[in-house]
Amino acid sequence: MSASEIPADLLFQNSHEWARIDGDIATVGISDHAQAELTDVVFVELPPIGKTVDAGDPTAVVESVKAASDIYSPLSGEVVEVNPAVEGDPSLVNTAPYGDGWIFKIKISKPDQIAGLLTPSAYGTLIG
Repeated sequence: MSASEIPADLLFQNSHEWARIDGDIATVGISDHAQAELTDVVFVELPPIGKTVDAGDPTAVVESVKAASDIYSPLSGEVVEVNPAVEGDPSLVNTAPYGDGWIFKIKISKPDQIAGLLTPSAYGTLIG
């Protein structure tokens, strides 16, 4: 996926998680690049609602036919919602990584961290 195909409303971590910021809520998922590297996702372990996380903390797990990968929170906050659809159909992480394949939402506790995330253009450069 070229940088021009990466949704403009997302911010990224080097570890390939994305965040869509809406007020003080961040929806988190993994990038199209990450899901392609993982191949077929077969299981998603969601975090408990109410869990408090720091930016960079392992927060969820995605298992593919190749490997299990921690999903790191891009921002500090409290998990306020999880996506039950990916538990029932983990392939959504592959087929709709920027849409229905989102993993969890957090209420952002340190909004200053947003500035440390990568823009779609910078992420596109990172993944080459």
